[in-house]
Amino acid sequence: MIKVRLVCVGSLKEKFLVEGVNEYVKRLQKFCQFEICELSEAKSFSKLNDSEIALIKQKEGEAILQKLKGYVVCLCIEGKQFSSEDFASEIECLVNDGKGEITFVIGGSYGLSEAVTQKSNLKLSFSRFTFPHQLMRLIFVEQIYRAFNIISHTAYHK
Repeated sequence: MIKVRLVCVGSLKEKFLVEGVNEYVKRLQKFCQFEICELSEAKSFSKLNDSEIALIKQKEGEAILQKLKGYVVCLCIEGKQFSSEDFASEIECLVNDGKGEITFVIGGSYGLSEAVTQKSNLKLSFSRFTFPHQLMRLIFVEQIYRAFNIISHTAYHK
């Protein structure tokens, strides 16, 4: 069974997000070994200049780099966009190619460091919109669940 890891910066604060993510994590267990690895957000102040933002991304990036294993997919706005079916096909190809482990990465409020995106095998974008990274976690875990349902030809995906 493939291992799927979601590395993300920050913890979920809203109860509805925690409950939603937990529900999809539970559902995913029949398809893969799924785990979420939460990393601490770097401390920041309300008004930051570009160099302070770069330092935050660097610190968060160093922690992320330690968690990268297998095939690495970074969620970033400049990445490739997929339909749900294409995303499922991408995962299925990875499984068929013998990839035993996939690590997906969601960065913090300021995004991912260049060091992290350079280590990715694929950059994935959901749209050109900016999403709160906490909400993105729920949306993305649902899409992983949807992808495995598409691969399994279940009725979940319509």
